[in-house]
Amino acid sequence: MSPGLGGDRHAGDRGDPKLLAISDLHVAFEENKAFLDTLRPGSPGDWLIVAGDVSETMADIKWALRTLAGRFARVVWTPGNHELWTPRDDPDQSRGEERYMRQVRFCRELGIATPEDPYPVWEGPGGPVTVAPLFLLYDYTFRPEGTHTAKEALAVAYEAGVVCTDEMMLHPDPYPSRDAWCRARVRATEERLAARPEGLPTVLVNHWPLVREPTRVLRYPEFALWCGTELTDRWHVTYDAAAVVYGHLHIPRTTWHDGVPFEEVSVGYPREWKRPRHPSPRLRQILPAPVREPVP
Repeated sequence: MSPGLGGDRHAGDRGDPKLLAISDLHVAFEENKAFLDTLRPGSPGDWLIVAGDVSETMADIKWALRTLAGRFARVVWTPGNHELWTPRDDPDQSRGEERYMRQVRFCRELGIATPEDPYPVWEGPGGPVTVAPLFLLYDYTFRPEGTHTAKEALAVAYEAGVVCTDEMMLHPDPYPSRDAWCRARVRATEERLAARPEGLPTVLVNHWPLVREPTRVLRYPEFALWCGTELTDRWHVTYDAAAVVYGHLHIPRTTWHDGVPFEEVSVGYPREWKRPRHPSPRLRQILPAPVREPVP
């Protein structure tokens, strides 16, 4: 078994190609950068999904994606909020959609599939399935109980001192707000998913969870405001998902919604994954579907 692989028992022969996934690599941390350097495919045909939050600066993002693209047969990437930040110390001061599209162009140079490209089809074990990287953001609809508008919800979060750094560093240009950008992305993505080739299930990949339920366990529930949109809460059914892959919460686990496995595949920060009971960072197998050990 290659470094970085582990966890669920694999279905089939270990030499068979696998669709693997990871997110929230945060390679600005030296420990995480060293971890990424251990990641290797288990077979020459392995694909890797990278579900956002590689890092913040363009240099780190490019290093990480170039490294992974040189190792795996195919890499599929979608951005997280950290890729969209414009840090003051980054020589590249592009913002919003322009920053995102610069990353898309770099990925295309490396042959990495992005949310702007035709969705690739996984033909390996567990396939064929359409692997659909999505870029959707959030619209402040995962609100604290008792609040009815984004303004009310944000006021509660600010009062509690739970405010995502996005509010300072993720610029929505040219959109008037992050939630407006989110709604535009949702509309455009719905059109693309509806036009996909018929007859194949999907693996839906988004940095933010597509349903609210995984956020219910957050230590600070107000943070759910920056974790997704209610507009996608039935997409796993509507678009015939065989699996949904996401990150962002730094709570790696599998949950089930309407019979569909939702795989949270994040690495997270060293202070998190070094905790005694926290799952060790690793690549997560999406297809063929892992044979899960029975729960005692």
